[in-house]
Amino acid sequence: MRYDTAFRQFSLHDMNASAPQNRFSHASDTLRQIAQDMLDYAKQRGATASAVEVSVGFGQAVTVRQGEVETIEYNRDKGLGITAYIGQKRGNASTSDFSPQAIRDAVDAALSIARYTAIDDCAGLPDLDRLAKNCPDLDLYHPWDLSVESAIDMAQQCEQAAFDYDPRIQQSEGATVNLHEGSFVFANSAGFMQGYPTSRHSLSCAVIAEQNDAMERDYWYSVKRNAGELLSAAELGRIAGERSVRRLGARQLATQQVPVLFEAPIASGLLGSFVGAVSGGSLYRKSSFLQDKMDQPVFASHIHLRDVADLPRGLASGAFDDEGVQTQNRTIVENGILRGYFLGSYSARKLGLSSTGNSGGNHNLILQSGELDFAGMLKLMGRGLLVTELLGHGVNAVTGDYSRGAAGFWVENGEIQYPVNEITIAGNLKDMFMNIAAVGNDVLVQGSRHCGSILVEGMTIAGC
Repeated sequence: MRYDTAFRQFSLHDMNASAPQNRFSHASDTLRQIAQDMLDYAKQRGATASAVEVSVGFGQAVTVRQGEVETIEYNRDKGLGITAYIGQKRGNASTSDFSPQAIRDAVDAALSIARYTAIDDCAGLPDLDRLAKNCPDLDLYHPWDLSVESAIDMAQQCEQAAFDYDPRIQQSEGATVNLHEGSFVFANSAGFMQGYPTSRHSLSCAVIAEQNDAMERDYWYSVKRNAGELLSAAELGRIAGERSVRRLGARQLATQQVPVLFEAPIASGLLGSFVGAVSGGSLYRKSSFLQDKMDQPVFASHIHLRDVADLPRGLASGAFDDEGVQTQNRTIVENGILRGYFLGSYSARKLGLSSTGNSGGNHNLILQSGELDFAGMLKLMGRGLLVTELLGHGVNAVTGDYSRGAAGFWVENGEIQYPVNEITIAGNLKDMFMNIAAVGNDVLVQGSRHCGSILVEGMTIAGC
C-alpha cells in the first residue's frame, strides 16, 4: 500500500488544471489500487465477499449578498466505504483517511460488525449476471475553470438583475455560484471494478420584494453537468425577481374543491412520492399506498413514465447503480398502468424478484409531456389554484393521504388573478394520480425528475 501520497491543500491552481488526473487529489489508478487492496485485505481477514467504493472530489461556492461577497468556500473531500460479508452476515464501515492503517482499520471494523450481526438470507453481492459489463461514456464530466473573481462577478450580475427587475426588490438572501467535480471507483470481490469522473454546477438567487410592510421571498436556480448550459446570470436573476414581485398582495381563500395546477418545479415532487411508493424498501415492509399494484392502473390512462439511465449529461445518469448492477431504460408507467418497481438486490430478494438496477433510487425519470404549454394549461384549468410553493411534509406514505401548506395564484377564466398564501391543499395520492387531467410541455429539469406542470382535478383547498 504505497498510495498514501501527501494530501494536497486546495488551491486555485488545482481548480484551473486541465486534465482530470491533475484536478483530483488522487488519480483514478490510485483509487483503483486502494479498492483492490481493500478487497484483498478483507478476503485475507476472513470475508467471504466484499464491496468497496472510493471517491474524491472538490468544490467551490461563492455567495454574494447585497452586492458584497458574503462567503467563499472551498472543499476537497475524499472517502471510502466497505461492506464486508461473512456468509450472509454483513458489516459496513467508512473513513475519510486514506492512510494504509486507517484503511485496514475500516476493513477490520466492517468484519467485526459482520461477525456480530444476525444472518440475513437476502444479504450478499448482486447476482453475477446482473453486474455491469457495458459502461458507455455518458458525458457526465465537464470541468469548469472558474476563478473566484469570475464567480463573484457572475453572482453580482445575477443579484443585480433581480434588483433591476423592480424597485420593490431591495433585499436579497444572496446569489450563489457553485461548482463540484468528483471521481469514484466502485469494486467488489466478484471481479467488478468501474468508475468515472462527474461534475455538477449550479447558479441560484433568492430575493425579497416589499410593499406596504409586506414581504415576499422567492428564488430560482439552474443546475447542469456542463456549466455552459446554465441559465445566464442575467436571466436567472430576472426570473428570481419576477417570481418574488408577483407574490406581493397575497390573499387567502375560502374552503372549496377545485382543480389544482402544480407548477413544473412542484409537480416533480408528486413523482417523488410515487417513486417512494414503488421502491423496494416500502414494498417489502408493506408500507406503501401502492402495495401490490403491479400491472394495475395507478395513474390516469394518458400518463406514461420512463426511467432513463443513459441520458447524456443527465443529472441522474449512470452506467451502473450503487452496487454495480447494469442500469437499464425501463417503462415504469404505461397508459396509466404500473409496469415497474425500483429495486436494488436486497429489496428484490425480499420480494422474490430481480434487481432493476435502481440501488440508490430512480435515474432520469421522464414524464411524457402533453401538447399544452403553461398558458394552455391555465386555460384548460379555467378556474382553480396554481401552486408554486409547498410547505411541510404532510404526505402519509402508507395511506397516500396528502395535506400540504401552499402558496400560489388564483386563476379565473384561464388567467392568473392574484397571489394567494397561507392555504392548505389536501387529497389522497391514489386519487390525485388517477385524476391528472393533463401534463404540460413546459418541462423543467432541475434534478432527476423531468416533467412539466401537472393539472389535478378535484382537490380540497382551505385557509390555514
